Amino acid sequence: MSVAVRVIPCLDVDAGRVVKGVNFENLRDAGDPVELARRYDAAGADEVTFLDVSASTQDRATTKEIVSRTAEEVFVPLTVGGGVRSAEDVDALLRAGADKVGVNTAAIARPELIGEIAYRFGSQVLVLSVDARRTREGVQTPSGFEVTTHGGRRGTGLDALEWVRRAEELGVGEVLLNSIDADGTTAGFDLEMIARVRAQVRVPLIASGGAGTPEHFAEAARAGADALLAASVFHFGTLGVGQVKDALRAAGFPVR
Repeated sequence: MSVAVRVIPCLDVDAGRVVKGVNFENLRDAGDPVELARRYDAAGADEVTFLDVSASTQDRATTKEIVSRTAEEVFVPLTVGGGVRSAEDVDALLRAGADKVGVNTAAIARPELIGEIAYRFGSQVLVLSVDARRTREGVQTPSGFEVTTHGGRRGTGLDALEWVRRAEELGVGEVLLNSIDADGTTAGFDLEMIARVRAQVRVPLIASGGAGTPEHFAEAARAGADALLAASVFHFGTLGVGQVKDALRAAGFPVR
């Protein structure tokens, strides 16, 4: 592997504050998004991801004012997602300071949105955020992994592997794979899900959900992730960005 593995803190924002829970539920306050972004930038994060976790559920756009203030404080790439429904929404976020924009719920409802955004702005700005879980009783998908929407609150019956493959064909430049089952558990990334999605797409793959130890990051990189995203272990001081990069380096992965 010659390309450096990226370490990305994630700011899940609700009502202007960073929040974090377990399995996308029981959210608790983790701080001010601008202050946290500034801290991670100084700590050596390769990127920062900002997800407005209630935008789709509340049927509103991402809070651009917070995005703008965050962008003024960080010098690493900033990815923003949540409530993006149109190419115009992407334009507004890019103008507010985002470098890349994530889509999820709206793209599932209307897959043509992916092509519209990629055509207008280029695939390099478009990240497909996939909130996936193992199928539950009464739900069948070919791979055993189902895509959800609205912050993991609604099942779709859509097969996660088929969806990422189709989205790549439509023009996404990167896939952010969120494991709802592993989210916030600190028990490790869903390595099977990472490996199986990796086998479906050629675009960069960001793994999210379950990080608890430095070794977990190396395991996810070994499973095929190009970038590793985490929230609670960084927000609550369990791990530092430098500590994670040291572990990746010791495991033989290049880091910046």
